[in-house]
Amino acid sequence: MAHENRVRRIVIVGAAGRDFHNFNVAFRDDWSARVVAFTATQIPGISGRQYPPELAGPLYPKGIPIFDESELEEICRREHVTDVVFSYSDIDHATVMHVGSRALAAGANFVLLGPQATQIKTRKPVIAVSAARTGCGKSQTSRFVSRRLRDAGLKVAVLRHPMPYGDLLAERVQRFATMADLDAARCTAEEREEYEPHLEIGNLVFAGVDYAAIVAAAERECDVLIWDGGNNDFPFLVPDLHVAIADALRPDHVDTHHPGEAVLRMADVIVVNKVDSAADADVQRLADAVRALNPKAHIVRAASPVSLDKPELVAGKRAIVVEDGPTLTHGGMSYGAGYVAAVQAGAAHIVDPRSFATPEIAAVYAKYPHIGRILPCVGYDDAQLAALGETLRRAECDVVVSASPIDLAARVDAGKPIVRARYDYADAGEPALGQFVGAFIAERVRETANR
Repeated sequence: MAHENRVRRIVIVGAAGRDFHNFNVAFRDDWSARVVAFTATQIPGISGRQYPPELAGPLYPKGIPIFDESELEEICRREHVTDVVFSYSDIDHATVMHVGSRALAAGANFVLLGPQATQIKTRKPVIAVSAARTGCGKSQTSRFVSRRLRDAGLKVAVLRHPMPYGDLLAERVQRFATMADLDAARCTAEEREEYEPHLEIGNLVFAGVDYAAIVAAAERECDVLIWDGGNNDFPFLVPDLHVAIADALRPDHVDTHHPGEAVLRMADVIVVNKVDSAADADVQRLADAVRALNPKAHIVRAASPVSLDKPELVAGKRAIVVEDGPTLTHGGMSYGAGYVAAVQAGAAHIVDPRSFATPEIAAVYAKYPHIGRILPCVGYDDAQLAALGETLRRAECDVVVSASPIDLAARVDAGKPIVRARYDYADAGEPALGQFVGAFIAERVRETANR
């Protein structure tokens, strides 16, 4: 009994990603701790489920229940919780501490696990790409880095931040090489937004729940790993080169969110992105802010050029704009590349989709009222994706401009043409990110190869 009294009783608050990783690496085999519950937020349908015993390990023969975060205080009282571990990302600092205050008021410690407690060491060189906020341009930067590595004759594996929203046991280790692999895994629209662009340029993608096993699988197939971070989380792997992205369209979002501020403080290279669409004064203000935050980092400037597949279908027409979902919702943006592309192409009018929204889509607007007249590409489940399609079919417009990274026309019937807006990474001055990737190849990768 005395031994039991010394066992810490832990709740991990999360959003189906970092929370599972933190459990796996910090608590799964720790006899001095018992994780009594996960709580979930942000992702529909996650609460009420269970982290399965096959993943939880021998200390958890019944698995671990997952509850809604609204039940945090009741769980703390009922389970005599000693520690609440905060484990999700792209959250403003005030909200993090509101959760902390709830934990403290319930009598528990409030805990944040850092890189030393959660990062995995690998046998392969690692470039990590993180960001200050969701929607800064991590994925296009990761693709740029991957091209440079492949051009040097290296085999690349991309490890994506986890998005295990389905069968957790089946998603323990996920390997994607083709679009058919995404179909077989029943990936959500949010997952496909991150995976499809990598597959289109020939990258091998790994994701899932258990990153120790994921890393082991990826190491067998590659010369170098790219960590393509989600939201503004810090890397799950120990990086040899850590690149962080900041958004010149959000120059004040440098030290406002968790763990984005930490990411900028720990980065080796900071990319001031979207200099082609931001005001010069905002670009300079952002560059000054990140330099003050991390004086040791190399600062580079980059553009995020946007192109339309068929601009002639947009010119002079009434258009609805669909943007990457998390950029608008979690990232707090009110528009993105799709809006920029539609305006550049000469759309006669940007149609407000809110009056055509189904109840499921209207609920998204109610939760994120800042979005305005742009339609987020949401699709955490089939019903939500179907609601997106129904909203587009109802809309009184001529064309849909979609800047979602997925092929939206392959996923929904909009009842009207869908024109894809694409965006990429481009160095915009000296020093350039390509120089640091080149130095990484010359030093770290070749050093590993010669061992």
